[in-house]
Amino acid sequence: MSAAPEGAAAPATTPAAAPTTTAAGTAERAESRKPVILAVDDDPQVLRAVRRDLRSAYGDRYRVLGASSAADALKILDSLDERGHDPALFLVDQRMPDVTGVEFLLEAVSRFPDARRVLLTAYAETDAAITAINRVRLDYYLLKPWDPPHERLFPVLDDLLSDWLATYRPAYDGIIVAGHLVSPGTHAVRDFFTRNGQPFRFLNVERDPEALTVIAAAQADAALPLVRFPDGSVLAAPTDTELAQRLGLATTASRPHYECVIVGAGPAGLAAGVYSASEGLSTLMLDSRAPGGQAGTSSLIENYLGFPSGLSGGDLTRRATIQASRFGAEILHPVEVVSLTRDDPAKILTLADGTEISAETVLLATGVSYNRLEAPGADRFEGAGLYYGAATTESSACISQHVFIVGGANSAGQAAVHFAKYAARVTILVRAASLDASMSRYLIDEIDRTPNIEVKVRTTVTALHGGEHLERITLHDADTGGDREVPARFMFTFIGARPHTDWLAGVVERDEYGFVLTGSDLIANGGELPAEWSLERAPYPLETSVPGVFAAGDVRAHSVKRVASGVGEGAMAVSLIHRYRSMG
Repeated sequence: MSAAPEGAAAPATTPAAAPTTTAAGTAERAESRKPVILAVDDDPQVLRAVRRDLRSAYGDRYRVLGASSAADALKILDSLDERGHDPALFLVDQRMPDVTGVEFLLEAVSRFPDARRVLLTAYAETDAAITAINRVRLDYYLLKPWDPPHERLFPVLDDLLSDWLATYRPAYDGIIVAGHLVSPGTHAVRDFFTRNGQPFRFLNVERDPEALTVIAAAQADAALPLVRFPDGSVLAAPTDTELAQRLGLATTASRPHYECVIVGAGPAGLAAGVYSASEGLSTLMLDSRAPGGQAGTSSLIENYLGFPSGLSGGDLTRRATIQASRFGAEILHPVEVVSLTRDDPAKILTLADGTEISAETVLLATGVSYNRLEAPGADRFEGAGLYYGAATTESSACISQHVFIVGGANSAGQAAVHFAKYAARVTILVRAASLDASMSRYLIDEIDRTPNIEVKVRTTVTALHGGEHLERITLHDADTGGDREVPARFMFTFIGARPHTDWLAGVVERDEYGFVLTGSDLIANGGELPAEWSLERAPYPLETSVPGVFAAGDVRAHSVKRVASGVGEGAMAVSLIHRYRSMG
């Protein structure tokens, strides 16, 4: 090789070194940004085994760290906290020489409350498990050894990490909603995104300077709220349909006829969708807003079988929706059904846009809504301080506020406990003399233990007052007969139940309250069947006055208004649908 010309720079002896270093640095930065799974065990052999298993299953998506003592683990947490990194899951041995696993988790959860928690032990320590569930909201209690991991370890962690990812919010570059903090339009948009599991960031136009950039990107005089998407486009005061189109939600059926069409995607409808699709029926689910129904807004369901730490309505909805879709069920929303007509043996469902869908069988699972508050000002302030249901989208707005909860059933109690985490004070207003007859004991006990919740019995709301949003309410004391006006910016009501069945008038038999009659409830005292019943046999349980049309869940007359019973009825309905299809 000839020498380089004099005065020219000599070529680098290792020209690939710089790119290699850069690539390594990039890979290292990418690795450091991964969420963390932290394993803690004082037995080096066990720690090596668990880290090996975790890396084999999750190393591509998570950074797996290990510590042989609680002290070392706390140092790791210090480092994560300083760098703004997020632990997704703690997998901790219970019996360690310095502190117990529960004691470590108490400290860890105080720093990272969203991380999932699993306790490991080689002993069946029931007391430790109960303590962990109560003190640190333990997600799972796992006995060693966990071999084979793909059967005993990974399914548990898959489920927990899926839950964590559903609420994980990394550095944000997604949808932004800009609007007034308390307004019906803003509430509707935020509620739509929340119900559909769509992450977004809210900017208060009265306080957040960044909201001005969103306003600048919109057309002049655009109505609030504004929704800016990652591509820079902006929608002004969008409808649910417009938002659904931008999110790519399915709103059109893929075929004209289905073996089973389910109207409503609450617990009963989702359960039916899972069983119907998994058993081979072509299945279509329709919901006018979003899957989950009334239960989907619940902040925490603590008495649902199999979840000792409870789960939110959103989590239950997300799991069930994924499950139904995996089996092949189509889920369309927001899609409103406006009529049901008979074209025997088929049934025809007409949607609000005029589309007609044919079905061999139909399951009505449209659920209920809370009754409207009958007080002057209620209509005016709906969505602007008065909300029906949990409306957990308003949680952050309630920070340091006084929140009023109207109602005495479980849903009201769950909401009170939830909002107590944000509000300075929560007052439950109950018409009855106590909560004992209408609320589960575990919720009453939790309310009693929560210092910033008070219960006012024999008290009703008789008027709402304010300007652009709710500012005051009038309370009536049934014992004294007196009225008094108190400041109030946020009030959530959970009173009564109104079924979504107006569109079924004249088609299926309903009771005086609008709930759908089924099975033996259709047979008159003299043993006579409804005049419109066209078969010789009596209606099956859960079958309506129209053969092949069934009802399940809260919309059905005399049903038990519980999530678990709705799920059970949804599953039972599919069994009856099979019987109808085979026997008529």
